[in-house]
Amino acid sequence: MSLITLFFTAFVMGFSGAMMPGPLLTVDIHESYRRGMKTGPLLVLGHAILELVLVIGLTMGLYQVLIQPLFKASVALLGGLVLLWMGWGMAKDAWRGKISLQYEQHGENSGMPPVLAGIIVSLSNPYWIIWWATIGLTYITQALQIGTVGLAVFLTGHLLADLTWYSAVSFAVVSGKKIIKEDVYRTILVICGLFLLGLGVYFIYSATKF
Repeated sequence: MSLITLFFTAFVMGFSGAMMPGPLLTVDIHESYRRGMKTGPLLVLGHAILELVLVIGLTMGLYQVLIQPLFKASVALLGGLVLLWMGWGMAKDAWRGKISLQYEQHGENSGMPPVLAGIIVSLSNPYWIIWWATIGLTYITQALQIGTVGLAVFLTGHLLADLTWYSAVSFAVVSGKKIIKEDVYRTILVICGLFLLGLGVYFIYSATKF
């Protein structure tokens, strides 16, 4: 596999994965209303830090740990609890009118910093770990056949896809502030919160299946 092919396939695979609805996308939408266009890149920065650590671990044999049923079940359980906490807080605050489109103007940002959120939300998703222990590990194996440069090219393509998508989402959300009314905005956040709650329940349920 050439470097160009490796980069292109990593980008397309990463982009298709990033576009799928999930907790990171929900947090991106939610926090972009509060913090502006910087939210997407900062979330991806946290996400990238975690993925870089994971890739280094996989190249050093971490794969054997990730495929253990007890580990996957523990991640699913803890991740589900984190998503329940985040989803409940998001839905509750939006329902009670504690969140406003004017927060950013007054500097009233709540919740964890985006970089930290990018790390925790990614880690809370057991299917992110499963993806890296299977598809991701396969890519790493292919990339390492070219050498360290191949691994760097793969990571660049993969992370660039995340950066492109989540930055575009933040831009769309911030641009839409001018036309979205407060009640519509809060309704969107309630839906996002309920989505996280549902995903959290599903993750906890999936812990019994591993």
